[in-house]
Amino acid sequence: MQIETARLTLRQPGIDDAAAIFERYASDPEVTRFLGWPRHRRVEDTRAFLRFSAEEWKRWPAGPYLILSRADGLLLGSTGLGFQTSQEAVTGYVLSEDAWGRGYATEALAAVIEVASSTGVVRLSALCHPEHSASRRVLEKNGFVLDDPPTRRAEFPNLAPGVQQDALCYVLPLEEKKGDAGEHRYLDSSPAPTIEKIS
Repeated sequence: MQIETARLTLRQPGIDDAAAIFERYASDPEVTRFLGWPRHRRVEDTRAFLRFSAEEWKRWPAGPYLILSRADGLLLGSTGLGFQTSQEAVTGYVLSEDAWGRGYATEALAAVIEVASSTGVVRLSALCHPEHSASRRVLEKNGFVLDDPPTRRAEFPNLAPGVQQDALCYVLPLEEKKGDAGEHRYLDSSPAPTIEKIS
């Protein structure tokens, strides 16, 4: 499945993307600081992620997405869905440092929310480090609210490997939508984008 927003293309990653993912964001200490997965030390770490991604796409109706610029095809980061059940999924996002502050995360997350809804997800959640204010704003702009209780214990391996810390848990209840979750084009970048199915 490929998605187009006003400025972005989201698509399933492939093994040929390993070098670009590694160089653009997965190996960057600052970019990965608040993430829930360890910074990639070598390209083989990235290839391992891509093998995991392929399995997720086989098992579920969606999985990890790469975020690319529609203008020039430059890899900007990644986002996606991690299914816990057919109706519950988690999401997140990471952008290369040169893509920060341009609203790309908000735009990409809006598209992922629509995918989640169209694939039958009724509860979408995301964990966020309390100090990661930029990520909190992205979630809140897209309608996420703090869960009850608002915190979960989670590891942030690039801050303190092996240490469980408090993480903010954001949730977005979704209405189940009937119908086929095929390929869509997103026609704007609002939190609830208008879509049309591409035949």
